[in-house]
Amino acid sequence: MSKPIDFYYSPTPNGWKISIMLEECELPYNTILMDLKKGDQFQSDFLRISPNNRMPAIVDYNEKSAPVTIFESGAILLYLAEKTGKFIPNSKLGKKKVMEWLFWQVGNLGPMGGQHSHFWNYAPESEKDGYAANRYAEEYDRCLEVLERQLQGQEYIVNEYSIADIISWPWVLIAKAMGRSLDAYPNVTNWRQRVKERPAVRKGVDLMRAKS
Repeated sequence: MSKPIDFYYSPTPNGWKISIMLEECELPYNTILMDLKKGDQFQSDFLRISPNNRMPAIVDYNEKSAPVTIFESGAILLYLAEKTGKFIPNSKLGKKKVMEWLFWQVGNLGPMGGQHSHFWNYAPESEKDGYAANRYAEEYDRCLEVLERQLQGQEYIVNEYSIADIISWPWVLIAKAMGRSLDAYPNVTNWRQRVKERPAVRKGVDLMRAKS
């Protein structure tokens, strides 16, 4: 029997990437809820797992040699996909396509969404309409345009549901909550709803929200 994976988590888009994947793969896991406002991410025990002091992170106790620690959402998703053989193509070309969009998300959609979210939610009022705030909002919208083109004529980012969808979807889920309209992106809107209807996705997003 597999041992539960320790999952360091807070109910945010980055946390949902991994809770969704764990639910999709039906892997047993132990949720360690982190209070980011209290600074749990700076505790020494956590820094040994995630030196960048960011969640999510996991510890897998099922390897024979020693527990495996993984930080960074893209690395975690790739590890779990390869561990289970799920949500990543077997072919070299198929895997290449998924990797392109995995790296696209961690280098574009995620950072731009995160910075826009910061200005939208936390910046002083005097800065909410400044150059930096507008720059991140426009870059977030640009990423939605990229995704809109990619989803033309197909249901998922690389046609079949994969970790490319799992890593990208949470930052599109909250678009409206960040003041960004999806009206100009019908392919993205339909994809957002399509992924949202998956039972594992709903469970992943709802994980411990009431306790946060």
